[in-house]
Amino acid sequence: MYYFIAMTPSLPTAGEDRQEISGLRTLEDINTLILHSHDLQETLDNIVSLVSKRMASDVCSIYLLEDDGETLRLQATKGLSRASVGRITMKTSEGLTGLVVEQRGVVNTDDAPTHPRYKYFKETREEKYHSFLGIPLFERKTPVGVIVVQTRESRVFTPTEISTLTTIAYQISSIVINAKLLDSIRKKEEERAFFELELKKIQAMEQDSVAKSRAVPTGKKGKQPLVLIGAAVSPGFCMGRLYVLSRRGTRSATLLEKILPRPEEHKRFQMALEKAKIQTLYMEKRVAQLISKEDAAIFHTHLMILEDRGFIAKIQELIDSDFGAARAVRDVVDFYVSAFSRMEDPYLRSRSADMEDIGRRIIDSLEGNDKTPKRLREKRILVAEEILPSDLATFDPEKIVGIVTEKGDVSSHAAIMAKSLGIPAVLGIDRLLAHIGLRDEVIIDGSSGHIYINPDDRVKGEYERLQHDYSQKRKELEELKELPAVTRDGCRAFLRANIGLLSDIRVALANGAEGVGLYRTEFPYMTRKSFPDRVEQYHIYRKMLEGFPGQPVTIRTLDIGGDKGLPYFQYPKEDNPFMGWRSIRVSLERHDIFKEQLAAVLMASIHGRASLMFPMISSVDEIREIRRIIAEVRDELTHHGKPFDPDMPLGIMVELPAAVQTAAILAREVDFFSIGTNDLIQYTLAADRNNPRVRRYYDPHHPAILHAIKTVVDAAMTAGKKVSICGEMAADPLNAVILLGMGIREFSMSSPAIPVIKQALQNVDILRAEEIARKVLTLESCSAIRECLAEVRRELDI
Repeated sequence: MYYFIAMTPSLPTAGEDRQEISGLRTLEDINTLILHSHDLQETLDNIVSLVSKRMASDVCSIYLLEDDGETLRLQATKGLSRASVGRITMKTSEGLTGLVVEQRGVVNTDDAPTHPRYKYFKETREEKYHSFLGIPLFERKTPVGVIVVQTRESRVFTPTEISTLTTIAYQISSIVINAKLLDSIRKKEEERAFFELELKKIQAMEQDSVAKSRAVPTGKKGKQPLVLIGAAVSPGFCMGRLYVLSRRGTRSATLLEKILPRPEEHKRFQMALEKAKIQTLYMEKRVAQLISKEDAAIFHTHLMILEDRGFIAKIQELIDSDFGAARAVRDVVDFYVSAFSRMEDPYLRSRSADMEDIGRRIIDSLEGNDKTPKRLREKRILVAEEILPSDLATFDPEKIVGIVTEKGDVSSHAAIMAKSLGIPAVLGIDRLLAHIGLRDEVIIDGSSGHIYINPDDRVKGEYERLQHDYSQKRKELEELKELPAVTRDGCRAFLRANIGLLSDIRVALANGAEGVGLYRTEFPYMTRKSFPDRVEQYHIYRKMLEGFPGQPVTIRTLDIGGDKGLPYFQYPKEDNPFMGWRSIRVSLERHDIFKEQLAAVLMASIHGRASLMFPMISSVDEIREIRRIIAEVRDELTHHGKPFDPDMPLGIMVELPAAVQTAAILAREVDFFSIGTNDLIQYTLAADRNNPRVRRYYDPHHPAILHAIKTVVDAAMTAGKKVSICGEMAADPLNAVILLGMGIREFSMSSPAIPVIKQALQNVDILRAEEIARKVLTLESCSAIRECLAEVRRELDI
């Protein structure tokens, strides 16, 4: 019963799943480390241990740039000699680590000791480590340090590994900056304590005002600054005054309530239950309008609980045992809350808040506390012991600038809704309410999990600067939203979104997506107990098309198997499921499933610019079989008087080497190609990027991959057919420039990447992009291509 649709992310393509989850888990764990670290040094020590383990490296080290801007000091390490920490320093003009700062970019070599910039430090004992990967840490565009990983084996780190460590480096930069702030504040507190002690000594000797003036200035209106740490659950930051959400004393009130005769208590309960149902329906509708139906699904779950016979029967049994209705509800809800709280699974454990929310609404109805909805007259930071889903549903989100609570975590629905609303939130701060008051001013950093209570002028100034920079960057990207993706010399490109949920529509439009290049249809199948029929699917596809009026929406047929299974569909046991019975192969054997989906897409096609795309195509025979089945479905729809677009384009995903080799033949059979680079790289190079032993072979810049893409583009152009990119490569600015130079004009990617790619394309000439593409296609090795692209990245500043 207790599930929440919005918890399920957009379904990734094959092979993308585990690496993404691992990267997210590492970032989440880095955030968690803050909770268990007491100072900057402990934070960094914990980070290098975690990253070394997750990157499967022999060494991970962090070097921080000192105030002179020229000296790097080894601040933390896992793998090098511990005695060298704090002692090893180098100028930015020295060593490979200095080279990272000097170039403001990645340094990646498989034989560090032979590199001309290699500098040996006897104390580190690092002569046994051959590979070296260094990533700069930035505060805005200013270097603040370097993170380095090393291994004994001689190897070059892959683009996937570089991307992972770059993301980690970005997170570490924020943590280092915040840790430094925290460290600075602690030092200031120590100074304050010292001066206070000195002041008392002086006051004991002479009571004069001069002595008093030596006290260190404090925060707002004489209040002492304080920093608290919790779980960072919704990124961003804000500064403002507070609204403290207090709960009425329902627990004590229920114990003292006057108990009426049983029939009256049953009647009171039934009326309160009906009121709670009406409130829940209202909140479901409100959240659906404010955010999305997927986010509102939690209230549908609440409604299911309110209608659950077992839940109602338990309350009625206690009323029959001479409990008052409110006490009966309280005891039954406590039973469920306790049961959920004991569960190991964090998602299920967080559902205890939902039961608490349901119980509170029924008791409020019983006690008459449900009449006046909460209203905020001005923008405030919402503070509470715990934020329940109904709280966010009843408040005006425009008036909430941030959220901080004592309870809650990343799995709570309040956290999920805060993310959807874009409200910075830090949850799970121990004894928050004991440290905070209505008159306090607070800064929330939802990215690092810090909150600053009554911050001093230095901290306020820093966050005001960050807010200004963040606003400027958002303004720059926001200004691009309505503009087309056009190069400096007028070459037009189209940036579309990869989508898996209806709730993704809002995010795609907010980022300026020009339609959908890949709609993954697996999710509606995964959230049901059986295969959805054509009518259910039709309504989903119609909403997707209507969400992008006048813009193309490419719908990919069911891609199950491999790493994507359905709980109600039995698969054969296979030694290698990624090369087994999956994707279009399932559809071509299970015509009953395939025809239902084809009928649904055709029926929905009259509501927009729909295209239909088929995954994992390996031969022209498959395309001809697909066309035969589609003809049968069209005849059936015509027979039943169901309208559809007879000219809906049909295309294929090019993700197998067989499709690349026969691209010229396949182009004659379809209306368009979409190159799925994730699987194309994996199958061409026989390298599962999620397998650490072969991950370094998974390289999007391998000559075979670049030439394969060029082959497909040329075949499509010769046949006069459209070709697009819908894999992970499209979301990297440098790759987008290369692909543009190869002839690609349509890109599909994760929505948040669209503004960044648009900005990159607007800052380049098509002639330069073509020159770059020609250059990399002449190079024979991965290392030569990487060196070339490093120069291009510096030139274009992307």
